[in-house]
Amino acid sequence: MSRYPSLPPCLLAFPGPLRDRLVAAVLSGEKVSTTGLLAEYEAEREELPPVGERSVVIDSDGREVAVIELTEVRVLALGDVDLQHALDEGEGYTSVAEWRAGHERFWHSEEMREALDDPGFTVDDTTMIVAERFRVVERPDGAAVPSQSPA
Repeated sequence: MSRYPSLPPCLLAFPGPLRDRLVAAVLSGEKVSTTGLLAEYEAEREELPPVGERSVVIDSDGREVAVIELTEVRVLALGDVDLQHALDEGEGYTSVAEWRAGHERFWHSEEMREALDDPGFTVDDTTMIVAERFRVVERPDGAAVPSQSPA
């Protein structure tokens, strides 16, 4: 039973080690941005989330671990991602090139290609992405919310 039945889930990556690392980075306050493909929204026939929308972060075990609130949503070409966004993903990237290589591995994975129903899916500089910035607003376990500078 969900503690937050009115909130959509925030599912970072696919269940497993990558999701676990991303969720830990959200909970520590290191991860304050994330990137998705516009093609994902189109494939799922979903509208982009509006600034101010709250969602509940779900870990690999299906537990609700945090409520986040979107503070910025940008649609831009992959080639236009800036260093601050790459750093704010909280995955330890120190350059846009490093960030992009990591994301390309994920986006070109069999799991992602299957999710998009496109076995040959690839990205390039013109691929449109959705860059989201967020802040943690609640922890269901009662733990302190990481302090975050305003976006």
